[in-house]
Amino acid sequence: MAIVTLTSDIGMQDYLAGAVKGQLLQIDPTFNIVDITHAISPFNYPQAAYICRNAIRHFPAQTFHVIMVNLFERKPDRLLMAFHNDQYILCADNGLLGMILEDRPDMVIGLPSEKNIIRNTLYCASVFGKAIDAVNRGERLTDIGEPDISFVEKNPLRPMLSDAWIEGQIIYIDNFENVVVNITRDQFEAQRKGRKFSIVFKRDEVIDRISETYADVPEGEKLALFNSAGYLEIAINKGNAAGLFGLQGYLEQAQNTYLQNRLFYQTVKIFFS
Repeated sequence: MAIVTLTSDIGMQDYLAGAVKGQLLQIDPTFNIVDITHAISPFNYPQAAYICRNAIRHFPAQTFHVIMVNLFERKPDRLLMAFHNDQYILCADNGLLGMILEDRPDMVIGLPSEKNIIRNTLYCASVFGKAIDAVNRGERLTDIGEPDISFVEKNPLRPMLSDAWIEGQIIYIDNFENVVVNITRDQFEAQRKGRKFSIVFKRDEVIDRISETYADVPEGEKLALFNSAGYLEIAINKGNAAGLFGLQGYLEQAQNTYLQNRLFYQTVKIFFS
């Protein structure tokens, strides 16, 4: 029985997430389908990469991860199936694969699309499902699709580093409006080198210690900690940090003055002394 995870940006407001599951179950009723989320913000690659990367690593080996995010940035003449670190990842050829892995996949194949069929979300689900079924039946990846293809690559969103500071971007705001920044504990400690630090955001908000839990500060006070995925998180004990501080998810392109001004609300900087 194959474990198949689903991550998408299609939401839960209509039939589509359920129809995708139905399409997969038509191919193999024994698929064990697990939802990661269907609430990825549209076109938000850093958020999708953060969520997928940190969910995938907790699944058993040989799990299939179907990622239906921004499927139609390009015409889907070909979908991707990658194998990396004992996990299968199926997604569009839109650059998200490399952002999730932060590495080159061990193997990637192209799953061709039929030319005379409407290539909508449900059709893509059927292509993914048939590829998973083929692997389950023992077919080699190289026989399922085109091996060793070139594919679209986008650079993962990484923090800016200096000896005196590190600047990260807000990549996710969770259900409690805690703010997740793309700075890991390892990156923080490597730059810190045992020094004192100040975490600064929205010009004048400062935190100078790392908490272990939200309860380390009084109710209503701000704090910084490293979350279960190992990423820096700005929070308020029993409060909503994003709303109260006006913090927002990072926009990759700041092409005009208005967007550039918003960077004050989308970045977090740590100074070392």
